[in-house]
Amino acid sequence: MGKRLLVSLMLQLVLATLLLVTVQAKVPAVIVFGDSSVDAGNNNFIPTVARSNFQPYGRDFTGGKATGRFSNGRIATDFISEAFGLRPTIPAYLDPVYNISDFAVGVTFASAGTGYDNATSDVLSVIPLWKELDYYKEYQTKLRSHLGQPQADQLLADALYMTSMGTNDFLENYYTDIPGGRSSQFPDVGDYQTFLAGIAEGFLRQLYGLGARKISVGGLPPMGCMPLERSANVVTGQRGCVESYNAVAVDFNGRMKKLTEKLNGELPGAEIVFSNPYFAMLGIIRKPSLYGISVTSTACCATGMFEMGYACARTSMFTCSNADEFVFWDAFHPTQKTNQIIANYVVEHALKKFM
Repeated sequence: MGKRLLVSLMLQLVLATLLLVTVQAKVPAVIVFGDSSVDAGNNNFIPTVARSNFQPYGRDFTGGKATGRFSNGRIATDFISEAFGLRPTIPAYLDPVYNISDFAVGVTFASAGTGYDNATSDVLSVIPLWKELDYYKEYQTKLRSHLGQPQADQLLADALYMTSMGTNDFLENYYTDIPGGRSSQFPDVGDYQTFLAGIAEGFLRQLYGLGARKISVGGLPPMGCMPLERSANVVTGQRGCVESYNAVAVDFNGRMKKLTEKLNGELPGAEIVFSNPYFAMLGIIRKPSLYGISVTSTACCATGMFEMGYACARTSMFTCSNADEFVFWDAFHPTQKTNQIIANYVVEHALKKFM
């Protein structure tokens, strides 16, 4: 009887292991495009001030290393990669520490400060979306040389592609009132949203044409609740989130969701999902105690009101000691803890079908 039980348990273990391998094989790599929400350090290697490769950034990352992620630790796509049974971090394509064997299981082409609109990337001289796509084409060539074309093409077809951008198009570009900028070209913000959605559609069609099939289109967070925007609101005598910005985020997310539905109907074999962080993020901000968080309106870094990038100095006496108590790490970006909560939500509500 004991031997039969042992054999039974061993068979169950083997089957469970085979099942795990099968689940992992469904998505052999996570390939990322976007802005600072998913940049793992590409901006470290271009001439821009939009960087975070210095302390206190990364202080809760493995080894306390400031990698160029705009967080105290990991970002959402790192947690998503791990959830798919892949590596716990996704490396930046321009980082020379990594090579094509590393990138074969995950890579990010994202650049902090970029957006759908080329004019957005010009503001801080970062990598525009079209250049991220060029890097992806270069990556394909390297991958085919590394794995052989049949295996590489299969990996590229089975990989999960993730996009996360759009916030900078509004906050860094449209609402900054740059003379002759987008707000003067598109006096109605709805028209600018239509313009951005058109760029997004063109990008997704190109990505599909290059072999992508499983695609996650990221939505906008409640951008009016970022500490930077709240601080500006206080200056004008208001308190709380900038609700007009949040309304734009909700509207734009609706457009992007409709776009994914349209493309699924038009592109054979495409599985495009809309990953919406808006309500999950708003839930954390409105009921932080449910997540063990206590501070929502200011960030951990420095005074938590205006600072990000180089303004988050290592020597700031105001920087918090425990980032897990905060929704935001700097005035624009979430903490590692918030990133993990959002990643878990996105996996459960949008990406689970790929597992």
